[in-house]
Amino acid sequence: QVVGEAADGEEAVSQYNTLRNLGNGPDIVLMDIQMPRMSGVQATAVLTTSDSAARVIILTTFDYEDYVFDAIKAGAMGYLLKDVPADELMATIRQVYAGEPSIQPKIANKLLMEFGRKGRSTAGTSSSSQQEELSPREIEILKLLAEGASNRKIAEKLVLAEGTVKNHVSNILSKLHTENRTQAVYLARERKLL
Repeated sequence: QVVGEAADGEEAVSQYNTLRNLGNGPDIVLMDIQMPRMSGVQATAVLTTSDSAARVIILTTFDYEDYVFDAIKAGAMGYLLKDVPADELMATIRQVYAGEPSIQPKIANKLLMEFGRKGRSTAGTSSSSQQEELSPREIEILKLLAEGASNRKIAEKLVLAEGTVKNHVSNILSKLHTENRTQAVYLARERKLL
C-alpha cells in the first residue's frame, strides 16, 4: 500500500517523519537520486540518521558508480534502475523489508568492475591516513548537515555568516578526507561522531 508521495527530498523527509509520528510510518521508501531542493542521497542520509529502522531503496535511471556508492554510504539498502521488471521490484521490496540489502545484478556487476579497477590503481598506497580531530563547532555543523540543513539554514541557526559555514564545511570535508557532505555524514555516523 502506498502511504505517501513526494516531489523532492525535503518533502520525502517531511512526509516520512509525519507518517512515522502518526504511527503509520512507511515500511519502505522508494527514492530517486536527482530531485530538487534535496537530492535522494541527502534525503536518504537524513532518514537513516534520524531513524535507524528506515529502509530506503533507490529507484532511479542513473547507474553511475558514484551515485551507487553515495547512496549505499547514505544508508540505502537497495538500488534499482527504473526499467526493472515489476516482479523484481516486488522481490527487492520484500528482501529489503526483511532487512536484507539488494542491488540489481547489472548494477552490482558494474560496481564490482569499478571497485576492482580502483582497487588495482590504489594498491600500495597507505590506507592508514590519520584523521584530524573535528572542533566542537564543526561537530555542531556536521549534526545539522545530517539533518539536511543548507549552509544558509546552518548560518541562521548558529548565527554565523554563510561564508563562515562554508569554510567550516570545507574543513570538515578535508579533515574527514571526504568529497561531499553525504560522505562526511556517513563517515561521522560510522565513527559515532553524531
